[in-house]
Amino acid sequence: AGVATVMISFLFTTYYIIIITWSVYYMFNTFTDTLPWTSCNNTWNSPHCWDPLVLNASAGAGNQTLIGQPNDSRSPTEDFFIENVLEKSSGIDEQGVMRWQLLLILLLCWVVVYFCIWKGPKSTGKVVYFTATFPYLVLVILLVRGVTLPGSLDGIYFFIKPQWSLLLEAKVWVYAAAQNFNSLGVAFGGLITMSSYSKFNNNIVRDVLTLAFVDAVTCLLAGFTIFSILGNLALNQGKLVEDVVEEGPGLVFVIYPQAFNTMPVSQLFAFLFFFMLVCLGIDSQFASVEVIVTTIQDHFYGQVKRYLKRKEVLVGLVCFVSFLCGLPNITQGGFYFFQLIDYYAAALSLMVLAFFEVVGICWFYGARNLADNIRQMTGTKPNIFFVACWYVLSPLLILSIWVFSMIQYRPLSIAGYQYPDWAVGLGWVIALMSVVCIPAGMVHAVLTTKGNSLFRKFVNSFSAQLEPETSSPITQDSDVFLTKFNTHHYVDQPDCQPPEKHCIEV
Repeated sequence: AGVATVMISFLFTTYYIIIITWSVYYMFNTFTDTLPWTSCNNTWNSPHCWDPLVLNASAGAGNQTLIGQPNDSRSPTEDFFIENVLEKSSGIDEQGVMRWQLLLILLLCWVVVYFCIWKGPKSTGKVVYFTATFPYLVLVILLVRGVTLPGSLDGIYFFIKPQWSLLLEAKVWVYAAAQNFNSLGVAFGGLITMSSYSKFNNNIVRDVLTLAFVDAVTCLLAGFTIFSILGNLALNQGKLVEDVVEEGPGLVFVIYPQAFNTMPVSQLFAFLFFFMLVCLGIDSQFASVEVIVTTIQDHFYGQVKRYLKRKEVLVGLVCFVSFLCGLPNITQGGFYFFQLIDYYAAALSLMVLAFFEVVGICWFYGARNLADNIRQMTGTKPNIFFVACWYVLSPLLILSIWVFSMIQYRPLSIAGYQYPDWAVGLGWVIALMSVVCIPAGMVHAVLTTKGNSLFRKFVNSFSAQLEPETSSPITQDSDVFLTKFNTHHYVDQPDCQPPEKHCIEV
């Protein structure tokens, strides 16, 4: 499962940065006298573009009336996203040409990511001080503005009102789990990678509870902010809130820009919103790239030192390969490819990875051993609730969601567009790219485990191969940094980034 998390992190880096690219594109377009998505009078608008506010000639110029939207028409914001940003083709089998504006922005984003992480967590931490805190300021500003708008309470009520019938839909559970996994970094390897740089006696239980609480509060804050503005948008369009809500990128790049059109100083609010998205996206990109870099550095340390010499070269190589693999997402048919990866790599396969991670650690390594490790680190053992979650609740819930999703599985479709069979097959190949690492890792473990026979190797492969280094006196009295599975200790160097030369290896 460890290699599988690296693979899914790699897939994540190739397509998630496309959201950052779109956000930067929108951010650049806010530096205009009039936001370009406010009307249908631009040269790039399609014949389908339709402005819901039209002059009512019979009532005199200046009066505006909302009329019903014709079939097959688009709002100015939707037309901007499809015709200007994406230059979207008719399907995934019509890739078209590369969008050179998005290509330059994608390259710029990767350059920013590189220089933010090229020195490891030491440089990343300084950047995160801003990128992790600034979005909260923007959310508060947008929330204050949103709740003062007419109709905002309708949007907030829609947000907090339970819709129990949705619990019977598999995709709701899958999307909810994927959202939590993405926001918390579960099964992506980011938590393991970043925590490997922590001190040995770091209070991991406190960190876990704090992370979960902050994530929940942030989701609620974002929800109140988004739906307060959507309530105002629904009022202005004479619709119900549920009729203006869209899933996927449409909410961020179509509905929200439409809401900004009705605000005073719309350019400022639009800039703050998309800059916030850039900050949030860059943070997620940091963690995913660091997973790949740290894994290569830890497990192929000799080869990295021999051929690449410096970590900066390794980071650059990872960023360059991810950049190349992300290019299909910025063609004219790239939006279909983007949705394909997001659906199969970040939702379906993620459930499988999470299940095998918790089973591998808690059932084979043992929840009791894990609890003992935490006691050695923090001085106290986790309570029975954590043990129950590790043994039963977490694997059962994850497995139930996955089985439920498979029972109700339907091939991916977007706004009536049905993916061809070859594209659906490609989606499953993408999903299996990470999942197949699990049985491959099991075979490798059996073949490399000591034993006189294949059966004995198989039996021994289910036993933890960790050395009891946590009992060393050095680990109790020193500032200790660990790499994966306690295989190395780095002592008395608080700023060291294992496994580099200036760290003292024990």
